[in-house]
Amino acid sequence: MKHLKISAFDCPDAWFKVLSRIWYEGDAFPVGFGSEATETKKLNLTIEIEHPENRPLVSDKASCDFKYVQGYALEYLWSGEKQEGEPYTYGSRLNRPINQIEEAVKRYAQEQKDRQVTMVIRIPKDIEKFDENKNPSEPPCLSLIDTEISDNKLHLTCYFRSWDAFGGLPANIAGLQLFNEAFVNEINEKGRLSLSTGKLIFHSKNCHIYQRQYGLVKELLEPKDNAKRLAKAITDKKET
Repeated sequence: MKHLKISAFDCPDAWFKVLSRIWYEGDAFPVGFGSEATETKKLNLTIEIEHPENRPLVSDKASCDFKYVQGYALEYLWSGEKQEGEPYTYGSRLNRPINQIEEAVKRYAQEQKDRQVTMVIRIPKDIEKFDENKNPSEPPCLSLIDTEISDNKLHLTCYFRSWDAFGGLPANIAGLQLFNEAFVNEINEKGRLSLSTGKLIFHSKNCHIYQRQYGLVKELLEPKDNAKRLAKAITDKKET
């Protein structure tokens, strides 16, 4: 298992660096059980984003836009209202049976040097391979959101057990930045403080690119080679 650390300036920078490191240095990992049994390239990654508040939060090359990220942050992370057929959202786990976000806000409003404020999404039942209907279980990819205030900034450390680097990561990191901004606003209002958002730090044991995404990633990371191939194809067509 290969572990690497990536330091990035902002969210789009993190996305490009993650894709590049997995594409060129990732281990082959054939997925045998889960939502998609397929070949992947993957790394065990630590990602540190120094200025996740920097705009734009999402690259114009990503498969999502800012409007999607806003909906993801509000509906899937913060409020957590489940749609019909959804077993859970991250927000539903964060809000019930205990409203962890509300409790975290209360604790930080009272004491900023608290090191116990960890919000958990995964639950013990997620270890079971099949759900109550005998369907393969789908444990949450995002397992926990840990928090710490340092230098008047609220930093998030998040753990993803499994992470789609091409399709999921850009929306996830941008959405968690918006989550942190809302979180800080609530703490500031309740505690009459002036905190700002800090770093985003992520850990994932299996940050991956699916085989079906290989062509898209190659096109994104190797545009010069694509341009050369296109120019050659045009030249060859003229010659014939």
